Amino acid sequence: MKGLIKIIVTLLIIIILTLGTTGCWNRRELPALGIVMGVGIDKAEGTDELEITAQIIKTSELKSSTPEEGGAGGGSSGAGAYWNVKNSGNSMFSTIRGFTHRTSRKLYFPHNQIIIFGQSLAEQGIQEYLDFLLRDQETRLEVLMLVAEDKSSDILSVKSQLEKIPSVGISDLMDSQAANSQTSVIRLNQFVTRLMSPTTAPIAPIISVQGKADNKELAVSGTAVFKRDKLIGQMNKEETRGLLWVINEIKSGIIDIECLDQEGTVSLEIINAKSKITSEIIDHKPYIKIDVKEEGNIGDQSCTASLVSPDAVATLEEKKTEAIKDEIESALSKAKKLNADVFGFGDILHKKHPKEWQEIKDDWDKIFPDLEVEILVEAKLRRSGNLGPPAAPPEKE
Repeated sequence: MKGLIKIIVTLLIIIILTLGTTGCWNRRELPALGIVMGVGIDKAEGTDELEITAQIIKTSELKSSTPEEGGAGGGSSGAGAYWNVKNSGNSMFSTIRGFTHRTSRKLYFPHNQIIIFGQSLAEQGIQEYLDFLLRDQETRLEVLMLVAEDKSSDILSVKSQLEKIPSVGISDLMDSQAANSQTSVIRLNQFVTRLMSPTTAPIAPIISVQGKADNKELAVSGTAVFKRDKLIGQMNKEETRGLLWVINEIKSGIIDIECLDQEGTVSLEIINAKSKITSEIIDHKPYIKIDVKEEGNIGDQSCTASLVSPDAVATLEEKKTEAIKDEIESALSKAKKLNADVFGFGDILHKKHPKEWQEIKDDWDKIFPDLEVEILVEAKLRRSGNLGPPAAPPEKE
């Protein structure tokens, strides 16, 4: 009996080891793949067709090339670490499949960093193009999503000064936006979640080309605002940070205010920020309250006044509170002007007051522009850095 058990155990071990040595039935070798790092989606000029730009890594030259050598041209020149290849078609799926006529490698999307929609296409509506990105198994839901100020293909053609692949440079550029919190950073799944909401308006950062000829560089500034899937307007830096205050997306930043009783400015760094949105129904009307709490430091000052006394600190906190409220109010004003609930107020009312929401949901577009919103801000200064009073020459007596 013991011998039989040993034989069975031995056979099981052999079977398990044999299974571990089998190959991958669906593997694809690296030289057969066109690894896509960025995708631009535009409306083709002069037609109703779609134009897609895919930024593909040229793996054979990636190690040897430098950012200055990176090129957007194709062909067999061999220069640069990437290739921007374009194709046009009637749908996302057929256009991407059509790249097989232009490149010998099948496009491979799991490493894609960014998706950029051209402005004219975004104004027409982008829902039908999002379907492929969500349905295909290779695309990632965490990919960054942006809107170009003009054409997305122009964005992908601007060489990065720090990275070999422009798409990687754009991805890193978006990661750095937390330092100022003046640009929304949106991923595909976040955009789609807003798109599927009955009331919350989708948003995306705006990227543009600055400069001319060999001095071109990219900049992200402001926020594209959508109504359903169509681009209807944009928010500037101040309005964008006002939006981020409300939706609890402030990471850091600088608030400049006037010095006390002197000419010059004081730069106050945002260290910590929290916000909360609550809702009520009063006399059958929805009411929203925004509660923001912020803590920060004195970053620098261009005046010579001492700002570390209790009275000076209290005055600075009042000025900072007003500056934050002004940013929030500017965002509210723009959102109401566009009639786009970028803050998600409708979803909050739906969750907390489901019965009352059924009575007002069909009229939300009429209610939102006149919605009563209360803004409460509590701003604190905690530190002044390594200095108390500024290092300045003594005043003449």
